[in-house]
Amino acid sequence: MSLICKCYDETETLCNCLQTDYHFEYTECDSSGSRWRVAVPNPSVECSGLPDPVKGKECTFSCASGEYLEMKNQVCSKCAEGTYSLGSGIKFDEWDELPAGFSNVATFMDTAVGSAENKADSCNNSSWTPRGNYIESNRDDCTVSLIYAVHLKKSGSVFFEYQYIDNNIFFEFFIQNDQCKEMESTADKWVKLTDNGEWGSHSVTLKSGSNILYWRTTGILMGSKVVKPVLVKNITIEGVAYTSECFACKPGTFSDKPGSSGCQVCPRNTYSEKGAKECTKCKEEMYYSDEGSSVCIERPPCTNKDFFQIHTPCDKEGKTQIMYKWIEPKICREDLPDALTLPPSGERKDCPPCNPGFYNNASSSCTPCPPGTFSDGTQECRACPAGTEPALGFEYKWWNILPGNMKTSCFNVGNSKCDGMNGWEVAGDHIQSGAGGSDNDYLILNLHIPGFKPPTSVTGATGSELGRITFIFETICSADCVLYFMADVNRKNTNVVESWERSKEKQSYTHIISKNASFTFTWAFQRINEGQDSRQFINDMAKIYSITVTNAVDGVASSCRACALGSEQSGSSCVPCPTGHYIEKETSQCQECPDNTFLSIHQVYGREACIPCGPGSKSTKDHSACFSDCLVSYIKDNQTLNYDFSNLSQVGSLMSGPSFTSRGTKFFHFFNISLCGNEGKKMAICTDNITDVTLKDMVAESEDFSNFVGAFVCQSTIIPSDSKGFRTALALQSNSLADRFLGATVETMLENINIKTDMFPPSPIKIPDVHFFYKSSTVTTSCENGRATVVTMRCNPNKPDQGELSVPSSCPAGTCDGCTFYFVWESAEACPLCTEQDYHEIEGACKKGFQETLYVWNEPKHCIKGVPLPEKRTSTCETVDFWLKVGAGVGAFTAVLLIALTCYFWKKNQKLEYKYSKLVMTANSKECELPAADSCAIMEGEDNEEEIVYSNKQSLLGKLKSLATKVSRPSW
Repeated sequence: MSLICKCYDETETLCNCLQTDYHFEYTECDSSGSRWRVAVPNPSVECSGLPDPVKGKECTFSCASGEYLEMKNQVCSKCAEGTYSLGSGIKFDEWDELPAGFSNVATFMDTAVGSAENKADSCNNSSWTPRGNYIESNRDDCTVSLIYAVHLKKSGSVFFEYQYIDNNIFFEFFIQNDQCKEMESTADKWVKLTDNGEWGSHSVTLKSGSNILYWRTTGILMGSKVVKPVLVKNITIEGVAYTSECFACKPGTFSDKPGSSGCQVCPRNTYSEKGAKECTKCKEEMYYSDEGSSVCIERPPCTNKDFFQIHTPCDKEGKTQIMYKWIEPKICREDLPDALTLPPSGERKDCPPCNPGFYNNASSSCTPCPPGTFSDGTQECRACPAGTEPALGFEYKWWNILPGNMKTSCFNVGNSKCDGMNGWEVAGDHIQSGAGGSDNDYLILNLHIPGFKPPTSVTGATGSELGRITFIFETICSADCVLYFMADVNRKNTNVVESWERSKEKQSYTHIISKNASFTFTWAFQRINEGQDSRQFINDMAKIYSITVTNAVDGVASSCRACALGSEQSGSSCVPCPTGHYIEKETSQCQECPDNTFLSIHQVYGREACIPCGPGSKSTKDHSACFSDCLVSYIKDNQTLNYDFSNLSQVGSLMSGPSFTSRGTKFFHFFNISLCGNEGKKMAICTDNITDVTLKDMVAESEDFSNFVGAFVCQSTIIPSDSKGFRTALALQSNSLADRFLGATVETMLENINIKTDMFPPSPIKIPDVHFFYKSSTVTTSCENGRATVVTMRCNPNKPDQGELSVPSSCPAGTCDGCTFYFVWESAEACPLCTEQDYHEIEGACKKGFQETLYVWNEPKHCIKGVPLPEKRTSTCETVDFWLKVGAGVGAFTAVLLIALTCYFWKKNQKLEYKYSKLVMTANSKECELPAADSCAIMEGEDNEEEIVYSNKQSLLGKLKSLATKVSRPSW
């Protein structure tokens, strides 16, 4: 081994150490809190004669910020120019590469489907990526941890800044000790979302000893949606007890004073290298630099991407001028070949008219109409006629200047290039996104509305809509641009309402406002999201042609609408109608809506403003909505079926799935269904980031809880605890599927919502299903008419109590098109109420003079509750034994009598035939001889069978006897 030292004595085996051959370190602190300073040779150095150990500073000693501990003399010294120190802390603000001590670990936590080894291999290229001023998380559905280990001599803290705007990625920060146990200080490890373009901060206390810091992200890719990464910068760790050296200022910064605790950023058109004491100016005519640059860049020739046009405010003559301006800061040169120069400005054009609700009072600007007046923007403001009031709101369709309640800005995640620039520019009949500083800038347009309220005549209305915002827009893009529409409620948190990617044709979008609060609506346009400072897609833009807001608190009026008048005189001012009252056309007085109708929020004038409730529903007391009392009747073939779903009125839950993403992440669709609600109140609750998917104990205390959804039917996506290595189940993408009840009927269609008969197999019993129809007022780009939900209630005696909820097997998410959802709820509680036709009677035997009549249900029984079975009935009767004896005796006597009579008449009939034949033979004899004297007598053995019949009409026997006597009597 070659010795890196200077020998004073060539005979010695080892050379004496120079001061540059070693450095000083402290030993571990002992139980008394003391330690020793020892000299340690530098790597690859062998020498002798190291300084002896000396007692070191106490373990809790630290220098002040801007100082470092000079180990030779063990005293604090100020940092030199070009360097800085936090005293007892470490700061990581330079992310050109991964700093020493940091590491990346990527895994795929879900092993439910496929090979875990293959999935782990697919995450090999997933990591946190340094981007210069910040570090960026992964964009896929792998789980990636950024890890840093630090040993603290005393308690301290960790602080970092971050951007976290996409709830499709989970962001955790937690700390473990050297036994891999999670520290109590990070019990709440979930990092909060930030607004688009804003940096948040997060800090956690650290205990003395070993601390392992984890920044962990897990993406959830639903469909093809790309996850927006998490950004982290300026990681600062306090509590390292001391630092033995100062840190050099990173390129683009400088410190010009000794003892600095931080470095300053170089201004534009200057640059600095690492450890600079000052910034160096660029040659302005040939080079330029952005703020915080480490080099100067050669200026390119000017092109049409380097300037833009604007319209000046209208002058007194009603003219506007078209002006051309360079995009600031100007980085191009006009004196190079093929360079463009700035087009001439000053072309005069007629100003567009004022926006509706404003007027031009012979000045160069448009003024809002005074309260109680209206204007279409082309005429002077006029007072509303008697019986009407101004329809307050905003309608911006002419863009000569930016309205007073709007502002525009530019924001870049990685730098401040576009700070101070206008994000959007007015352009006459539209407003369009500006140039920005680079293609990945966020170009922001804000509109502030302090509150919403319905018209005066319906002040008491409690409907689901208080107002709406509608805008017409288009995007023209050659790259992967995105236009975001966001809403902030009461300046607490900005949430993305809808987004559009790439080019979109001119179209309209409407967002419903359901509560009175302060809203800030934001449109943010980004050309690309690749973290690079290019300017290749400057011609990609978004255009907004008009923005209309209804029922705005501080709005202006373009028209008047009817209102209710006081009852004393027809010319009195408008008065608010009580809740659920409409304005009578003839008298302009308030009239209550009829029963089972609700008042439309859009129309309050005339009887037609009261909309009838659907079948199986009734109106609330204030006529603000329709609801179901869980009672439904159906008449068919003179038979009435009555249903009572009261026992199913509690919230029913359904977990369908599992389903899997393209990478195999397991998730479930979770639904909550409030079948009847509570007199119009929506009882189904869904929320993000829950740990108990049953939601039994969840109560909405605040309307400002942005992740809270209350509806008749709501949906969440559930990530199970075993899917991504989380300790508890997580929920995201909570949304309402139904916030309005339409009706309940056995018909398969209601308000253009048609039930597909093949969605579920037919019921095995002949009991009609009852369908509950719901509608959502939320309109999306894929569901232009809003979402619809149908819950089919099916009688199934084999499923008692709450029964079972299910979705179509062909659509495991409950929907096949994303707009209409179908559910079937099978339960014995869905059977009709029992009637007299559902039971029959059974008569018992007569015992001891009494007979019992029993009543039993028809089998199989397909009804519940309703008419109860009658009580057992007992009645008197004759015993069966007595009548049996009487019947047997009468029968025997009758049989004997019939036999005797039969024999008697048969015998007499035989004798009669004999006599008759004898007489016939005698009558036919040729000789008429008198019979012997004894021939007419009764012969021996014969009976005297002649009878005297006292009757006016002879019987058959009598006639025969008379005939025989007449023939045998001689004629004289």
